[in-house]
Amino acid sequence: MIEQVEPGNVLFLDIETVSDKPTYDALDETFQELWRIKSRSVRKSAEEADEAEIAASYKDRAAIFAEFGRIICISVGSLRREKESGKLTVRLTSFYGHDEKALLEDFSRLIQQHYGDPNKHSLCGHNIREFDIPYICRRMVVHQLPFPAMLNLSGKKPWETRHLLDTMELWKFGDGKNYTSLKLLAALLGFPSPKDDIDGSDVGRVYWEENDIERIATYCEKDVLATVQLFLRFRRAPILEEGQVSFVRQS
Repeated sequence: MIEQVEPGNVLFLDIETVSDKPTYDALDETFQELWRIKSRSVRKSAEEADEAEIAASYKDRAAIFAEFGRIICISVGSLRREKESGKLTVRLTSFYGHDEKALLEDFSRLIQQHYGDPNKHSLCGHNIREFDIPYICRRMVVHQLPFPAMLNLSGKKPWETRHLLDTMELWKFGDGKNYTSLKLLAALLGFPSPKDDIDGSDVGRVYWEENDIERIATYCEKDVLATVQLFLRFRRAPILEEGQVSFVRQS
């Protein structure tokens, strides 16, 4: 299937998320109680946790849940083929900032304008079916934003969501138990690792303690680039070299 996809019709994407508040103590009483309940399912221990353990679990895990976290960066990449050389190039762009609603609106506008037809266009990412796409959709509901056609997934049958290309699903080859990281696949398939600076566990600290959202955007863009390289490997195509990659920032 992936060999039949036109690379220029694919939007590659990745998101970075943080907890909605810097600490558990910053939550209001309602959300503190709701996190106490939620934390029972995310902590490994079956024993009753004290406040310190609950607070630590919020710091470590809240960002991965759309009900307790928020998106601070959406990076996207698009492939184009040069007319003269025939080589592919990729353009990477990040929507990032403290205003989640604004970046979601910008991302949605991009999809509507350039990738609006699920029968023609595709969205591609690593584990996007279980994480990125549901997270984006849930946060759009929180902000009461309309869904573009590519994200209007409620009630759709599996064959109606074939425009969502998940590179992790492609690597599973039917093995439902398998989870393989981009970092591992980069090492295995011979393209640069996206994890040469920070990884997902560092994003909250870099955001809340260092206030370095530019660094997070760079990390997110590297994930998108790695996904593009993995997509090309699935097609048995050459990976992109440095001169075939360009970055355009939006904030």
